[in-house]
Amino acid sequence: MTVSEILDPLLTAESWKQAGRDVAIATVIETWGSAPRPTGSHLVIDGEGNFEGSVSGGCVEGAVITEAIDVIESGAPKMLEFGVADETAWRVGLSCGGRIRVYVERLG
Repeated sequence: MTVSEILDPLLTAESWKQAGRDVAIATVIETWGSAPRPTGSHLVIDGEGNFEGSVSGGCVEGAVITEAIDVIESGAPKMLEFGVADETAWRVGLSCGGRIRVYVERLG
């Protein structure tokens, strides 16, 4: 296994799912301005809050993980948006001046 395979969150998601874990995938689908991670970045979360990858370089991961656990429980996907003009973004730490939109869905 190569280093890129070890670090690929989608391979982690597949492995966790095969091991019987409930899994959600968060994907950056749009960015504006100074965003910490590019479109297509992934964060994989299991039902216990374990995670791999990044959608914001640490700025909003905590909020995304919390929402992902809700998505795992409900099965309903969510669209999340964080930006510097958003009070929530300041609270969770996205102060880089940009905005990101993250789609969170349950795997399988």
